[in-house]
Amino acid sequence: MTLALAATGPRAGSALFAALRAVERVGSGSIGGFCSFAALGEDGRILRATTQRGGSRTLFLAGERTGVEPPAPYSAAPCAALIASGPERPEPLEAFVAASPTGLVTGHRLPQTHGISGLPYNLETLQRMERGESAREAVETILSANPEGDVGLIALHRLSADLHAANSARVQRRTDRAGEIRRAGDAAVAVLLNAIRPPESLAALAAETALGAMSPFPRVEGFLCARAGLELALGEVESVEIDSEGNARLVRTSDPRLLEGERNAAALYLGAAVMRDGRCLGRVLEEPNCLLRDGRILRLNGQETATVAYGWRDSGDQAANASTSPRATVSRP
Repeated sequence: MTLALAATGPRAGSALFAALRAVERVGSGSIGGFCSFAALGEDGRILRATTQRGGSRTLFLAGERTGVEPPAPYSAAPCAALIASGPERPEPLEAFVAASPTGLVTGHRLPQTHGISGLPYNLETLQRMERGESAREAVETILSANPEGDVGLIALHRLSADLHAANSARVQRRTDRAGEIRRAGDAAVAVLLNAIRPPESLAALAAETALGAMSPFPRVEGFLCARAGLELALGEVESVEIDSEGNARLVRTSDPRLLEGERNAAALYLGAAVMRDGRCLGRVLEEPNCLLRDGRILRLNGQETATVAYGWRDSGDQAANASTSPRATVSRP
């Protein structure tokens, strides 16, 4: 089995579906066939969907249509996990992801096969969590007892949002495997994969896609209007002064070269503070391409006016009007 994903956070179900679709579009190898998907609602209710062929294109159906987004209960679920690979895996496909109101356990390679205890790896991990072990304790205990097991496991505890992923010693020796665990705010995602290419890039793509889908940022707070003739001035940081109508009155830049001669530049720079009466209303979220002459804007995207969105790029931005974004912690199982 080649791809395992688990996530906790806002709309985790929708986030995992987006990550699976991204990997299918970019990757090559054992992908685009079967998928076993499980999610837990806020009340612990288990939601499942499976397909033998087509991956994300056939996982959810709406009448005669395929390739549709997950239904609302699946999309909104705060905990979700899946496993996906090539077509036609042994039934029942639900066995590939162990699920209970306590949590979810998925994995790659063969997580549904039996370990030395006689129980499936994923089910035994889940049972350990049900008895009070953390996701890390449960996964590491199973893998330590089965060093030559052909398995990697991802465990997710619903109530604590505890998430852990690791490979057995046998799988860790493979040269085609990759993994990611990333966290940002209340969201977390874990990825394990093998036999799809390029492995490291796809693991990062899956993690970042899922994490981005669980974030409410960037969040648009408003739009400013910039017009030809708008003046630039030198400043310590990038900013845009607007009036009560949202019209840009002055652009401050830290690059003195923009004030001289004729040049093409991003005068309204990404992340520039949008200021009104001394108060930061947000930060520039998109950059019009500007033609400048002697410190004034002549054209914006080839036009005399441009509407530019501003708002918050991340929660740290909003909380502290920070000029840098917090970095998600990254580890590789």
